[in-house]
Amino acid sequence: MTGIYLDYNASTPIAPEVVAAMEPMLREAYGNPSSGHWAGAPAKAALAKARSQVAALLGCGADEVVFTSGGSEANNFTLKGLFFHRKGQKSHVITTQIEHPAVLAPCRFLESLGARVTLVPVDGAGLVDPDDIRKAIGSDTFLISVMHANNEVGTIQPLAEIAKIAREHGILFHTDAAQSVGKVATEVDDLGVDLLSIAGHKLYAPKGVGALYIRRGVEVEPLIHGAGHEGGRRAGTESVLLAAALGKACEIAAPAIGMNDVRHLRDQFWDRLKSAFGAAIVLNGHPERRLPNTLNVSFVGRVGGEILARIPQVAASTGSACHSGEVMLSPVLAAMGVAPDIGKGAIRFSLGRGTTEDEIDAVVAALAQALT
Repeated sequence: MTGIYLDYNASTPIAPEVVAAMEPMLREAYGNPSSGHWAGAPAKAALAKARSQVAALLGCGADEVVFTSGGSEANNFTLKGLFFHRKGQKSHVITTQIEHPAVLAPCRFLESLGARVTLVPVDGAGLVDPDDIRKAIGSDTFLISVMHANNEVGTIQPLAEIAKIAREHGILFHTDAAQSVGKVATEVDDLGVDLLSIAGHKLYAPKGVGALYIRRGVEVEPLIHGAGHEGGRRAGTESVLLAAALGKACEIAAPAIGMNDVRHLRDQFWDRLKSAFGAAIVLNGHPERRLPNTLNVSFVGRVGGEILARIPQVAASTGSACHSGEVMLSPVLAAMGVAPDIGKGAIRFSLGRGTTEDEIDAVVAALAQALT
C-alpha cells in the first residue's frame, strides 16, 4: 500500500491553483507594495486582490483583514493586543478548556501580567454551554474567545448564541477558526464575531501565512511595532507571495463550503469501521455538530500511537502522547470526560479533497490486520 494521507487537520497540501497564483509573485511582483513607483505597483495590486479574496470568504471588508504569519500569530495578536490596549482597565478573559495551545499559552502569559482567565468546561461531546459563558462574565471581562471547531474532535461550537451574550454585555468576541475556514460557513456577521483567526496551511495554502479579521472600530495594540503596514496594525513589509497564496486558497474554498463529498466519505469510513470493530470502537466528539472531514475514534483498551506504528503507511494523528513510558490522555479528551482506557486509544483521521474511497477501504483493511 502506498502512503495514505489522513491528517488534513494538521496540514494540507498546497492546491495547484494556489501554486499557480504564487508563481508570478516570484518573477514579477518584486517591488515593495508600500512603494509609490512603478515597481511597487504590481505588488500593491496583488496584495489588495489577496485581501479582497480573504474578505469575500469571510463576508467582511477588505480593510478588516490583517495578514499574519499564521493562526498562532493571529491568536496571540488578539489576546495580547486587546489586553495591552486595555491595560489598567478590564483584564478578564473567558475561553474554554479545549482551545488550541495558541490560545491557552497566551492566556497563561497574560495571567503572569495580572490578567484573570476563566476556562469554561465542555460536555462529553466537546460542546460549550453558552450559559456557562454567561455565568463566567464579570465586570472586568473584556474578551470571550471560543474556537469555532475543535482541531481534535471537530465539534463545532454555538458561536452565534455566545456572540449574542457577548453583545448584551458589551464584550468583544474572538474565534479561532483555523480548522473551520474553508470547511464550513464562516461569514463573520453570521457568527457574530469581532475577531477571527485563519491559518493558511489548514486551507491548502502554504505554511507561514494566516490572517486576522478585526471588525471595523475594534482597536488592538500591534503585536509587532514598526512602520505603518497593514493599516498600522502589523509592522513589516508584507509577503506578497504568501498573501497571494492565501487569497487564492480562500477563493477556491468558497464553492466547496460544506465539503459534501468529503463528508460522505467520512461517514462511509465510520460505517465501515463500526462494521469491522463493533463495540471495540467509539466515536469522540459530537455525532452531528462536527467538521465534515473529521473522524476521531477510540479503539477501546488500545493505545492510538501503537496502532499507528503498526500501519506506518497511514498518516494520521493520535489523541494521546507518550512521556517517559506513560501514555498521557489528550487534554481535549480529558476535558470532555473521556475515560482513560478509551481516550488513550484515540486516533484522529482527517480527510481532505484528495481522499478517495479506495484509500478509506485500504485503511480499514490495514487496521483490521494490525489489530488481529
